[in-house]
Amino acid sequence: MTVIDFRLRPPVGGFLDTLMYSAGERRDGFTRSVGFEPSAAAQGQSMALLLSEMDEAGVDQGVVVGRLAGTLGSVPNADVLALVNDHGKRFIGAASIDPTSRRQACDTIDAALAQGFKLINIEPGSYPIPLYADDRRLYPIYAHCEDRGVPIILMVGGTAGPDLSYSDPIRTDRVLADFPRLNVVVAHGGWPWVTEILHIAFRRPNLYLSPDMYFSRMPGWEEYVKAADGFLADRMLYASSFPFCPVKEYKRWFESLPIRPDNLRKIMGGNARRLLGL
Repeated sequence: MTVIDFRLRPPVGGFLDTLMYSAGERRDGFTRSVGFEPSAAAQGQSMALLLSEMDEAGVDQGVVVGRLAGTLGSVPNADVLALVNDHGKRFIGAASIDPTSRRQACDTIDAALAQGFKLINIEPGSYPIPLYADDRRLYPIYAHCEDRGVPIILMVGGTAGPDLSYSDPIRTDRVLADFPRLNVVVAHGGWPWVTEILHIAFRRPNLYLSPDMYFSRMPGWEEYVKAADGFLADRMLYASSFPFCPVKEYKRWFESLPIRPDNLRKIMGGNARRLLGL
């Protein structure tokens, strides 16, 4: 079984300037709050230790996401591309876009696809000027991705914007309905709107769910597990959200969940391979 960690932020390049590394004490506090001890690779900001942890865990590939964010910090696509090129098939790149210019965003998408990126990352509420997921300024960008057949990661859960309204699942539902051929991965599982996002996933076959760190003993996590072993087994994606959760211990915990082996294989790699055309 090929294991793909769908949200992994290595300690290298622009990632080191983001809050997940620059505010290590805050990050480690979250890690402990969901039942894990912090990763030595995260605390030591060591790429070598991360690769070793992936090897020990049996994680074959990690999806690395570029981002253009405000207070959360930004990771240029060039940094993600360098990481992918430096480590062969170990990492899969997701490119970020600047939504303030439709033309520039579409050009960035085309260039990223030519460079080998497999996904486009859109974080509406985290941009320097926050947007809602159904903001009409994003619609031409969604359409461009749909026309190109490239999936998007949509961050509409967790710390998705200045307040809770930026993770409003109704807005996500509108996007999914308006672009039925666009495969959308909802990062952070749409948390805390667990019941609502699962209802939307039941209705919209183009929704993939990646609860990542919010899968781990956060309120409502049991409902994610039920869906993963039920109707959403073909569209749930495994992700540790490293460095918030340690790669090795998170995987060990995930494999202990009451999910049937056939479904576990899909969630931990098969679904991602199909989605990304690997």
